[in-house]
Amino acid sequence: MQDNSLNKLAWKRFRANKLSFSAFLVIIVCIFLSFFSVLITPDKTPMANDMHIELATLKPLTKVTFLCIPKNEVLSRSIFYQLFIGKELDYQKIPISSYVDLGDKVQFQVFNSLQKRQYTGDFHLKEQIYWFGTDKYGRDFLSRIIYGMRISLSVGFIAVFISLLIGIGLGLTAGYFRGKVDYLIMWFVNVIWSIPTLLMVIAITLALGKGFWQVFIAVGMTMWVDVARIVRGQVLTIRELEYIEAGKVLAYKPFRIIFHHILPNIVGPVIVIAAANFATAILIESGLSFLGIGAQPPIPSWGTIIKDHYAYIIMNKAYLAIIPGLSIMVLVLSFMLLGNGLRDAFDVKAEKDN
Repeated sequence: MQDNSLNKLAWKRFRANKLSFSAFLVIIVCIFLSFFSVLITPDKTPMANDMHIELATLKPLTKVTFLCIPKNEVLSRSIFYQLFIGKELDYQKIPISSYVDLGDKVQFQVFNSLQKRQYTGDFHLKEQIYWFGTDKYGRDFLSRIIYGMRISLSVGFIAVFISLLIGIGLGLTAGYFRGKVDYLIMWFVNVIWSIPTLLMVIAITLALGKGFWQVFIAVGMTMWVDVARIVRGQVLTIRELEYIEAGKVLAYKPFRIIFHHILPNIVGPVIVIAAANFATAILIESGLSFLGIGAQPPIPSWGTIIKDHYAYIIMNKAYLAIIPGLSIMVLVLSFMLLGNGLRDAFDVKAEKDN
């Protein structure tokens, strides 16, 4: 097996690449924000779906006062659900523009309306700042963007995991055993390769139905081909080296040779293709959601947010479509730069030439 000093050298070269390392830090920040999105976002309801139509398309930094009336019944959820999914509000929020406290009751004017109402009972007032404004349904736009980041990263993680699981398995098998096994696997790989990726994703999504988990499977099942081809090529090279031949002479079983001696030495190229596939998965998921066959409302996918607000580009609220578009661009670019940096870091030949 290759010495661990090679991996340390690769990490050192990667850190020296400031652009790729900066992209890596951006990804780490995005993962942190996604994981703790419920604790960070102003709207802590499930899917950041606290909707108030009267607050539609408010400008950024708008402050709104809410009259909060306790609910009689609140749906009980586990601590895990509340921390990672969200918590149902235990009070009803009514946006108001003004109010008069009359002691045993309160008289208030509904936000953006001439309607005046009275309420008798327990209540409290709460102010909320909409840092990015609201969407066309009156939901906090910042919360939807951060939660949409979680959806994109989740699809990327699961889809890449599925693609690596299938691609590495088939690539190792085809490259090591060769012969008829290699021919059969590569024939199947070439058949899948010949089908346009987006067309296959749409077909799988329609076959499995529209939904969040269906996107995971559809995207993951279409990206394993690249992994299988690269892994096979690496295995065909490594299997001819002396230490692999020595393992065969010592009567090591194929399982031991593959997973203890070959697989650890192809981790570099696999990490590079995984980073590229991550960027591809984010783009595909956003495209499917924009077309309406990806994550379904009220799940705040960036593609869905763009679909709901692309008409505002020609109005004075273009940021409603530009912000999620820039979010996709920054995250995809970060993964592409990360992949390029990892490729250069693991390029031993380039290091020798220098």
